Amino acid sequence: MDAKNRPVFLDLTKMRFPPMAIISIMHRISGVFLFLLLPFVLYLLHGSLASAAEFDAMKQWLSSPIPAFVMWVFVCSAAFHLFAGIRHMVMDLGFGEHLCTAKWSAYFLLLLEIIVMIFVGVWLW
Repeated sequence: MDAKNRPVFLDLTKMRFPPMAIISIMHRISGVFLFLLLPFVLYLLHGSLASAAEFDAMKQWLSSPIPAFVMWVFVCSAAFHLFAGIRHMVMDLGFGEHLCTAKWSAYFLLLLEIIVMIFVGVWLW
């Protein structure tokens, strides 16, 4: 094997990804978070629907920091996954595929998610 055909080591920490790629990767990561946190949310739903006393116990338990943080991660992941999914579907229809429009929509999506994260944080705490 000569020097031209040897394997290339790609250092992902030194690569500069465009915002569209970052949104796509974050969309997949948010889907993993939703999958992993779904049992927790179903447990909360089951407990809250059991009785009024159980609902009050779940409400009290969610006021502690760790469950509230997990719930914040779930809601923010769901919101981001929804927004990014809508963006991907609109692009699949042929709208916003140009580089400038795709970059603008990626930045808009990040701004929208930051706003949602702040509002959900204020709402949960």
